Amino acid sequence: MSAGDNTFTPVGSRQERVFLEGPHSRWRELVFLTDVLKEFFRGFRKFHFIGPCVTVFGSARFEETHPYYKVARRMGQEVVNLGFSVITGGGPGIMEAANRGAKEAGGHSVGCNIVLPKEQKPNKYLDRWVNIDYFFIRKVLLTKYSYAFVVMPGGYGTLDEFFEAITMIQTGKLFRFPIVLMGREYHTALEQHIKRMAAEGTISPGDESLFLFTDSVDEAIAHIRKFAIEKFGLKQRKMKPIGILGERWT
Repeated sequence: MSAGDNTFTPVGSRQERVFLEGPHSRWRELVFLTDVLKEFFRGFRKFHFIGPCVTVFGSARFEETHPYYKVARRMGQEVVNLGFSVITGGGPGIMEAANRGAKEAGGHSVGCNIVLPKEQKPNKYLDRWVNIDYFFIRKVLLTKYSYAFVVMPGGYGTLDEFFEAITMIQTGKLFRFPIVLMGREYHTALEQHIKRMAAEGTISPGDESLFLFTDSVDEAIAHIRKFAIEKFGLKQRKMKPIGILGERWT
């Protein structure tokens, strides 16, 4: 939307835009439900054997030379050294950096790519990925396989992912897995706003401790080790691939 212009050109998948228009015929609603089921099925099938993961969120717009790209790359390496796979939104920028670090450290590098007209395409450091049309399916997949969440600097999408994860934990819909918010200077205003919410009583005082603010990869990794591995254990359910279904280990 431009200044002084009330027109808006939507982006994203045509299916999602049609769904959000409101009620449609029963047949079209059934087609939508079928599309959603197929996307979930494809994601579950693709990620069934990836093992316990840490999800890294962050901007698609940072280039390789950016300091945050370098931090995310090291984060990917250290997460793998803990014994986790790294899963991201699968695109460029911070996502690429974390996947790159994971691959360089000899771990599993996984992506859940959203189909968009620009910016987003699977990066070259992925061992396994799936393309998704619907944002809500993507967020479910990024949550389902993760024992921890690392939130690097990003835009609207990154904040959406951060607040969804923390809301799920706050409301008890998700175990209290660790969340790390990297980049104190970048997130200064966000930190102040969260403190304001606590002061106003819109969140409980203890809700401020649901995540860690830090600039240190080492502190982040220690936090994940303490509140993910030591608390929940680094476990993967013992499930054997069924060859006739085309399944294989990652």
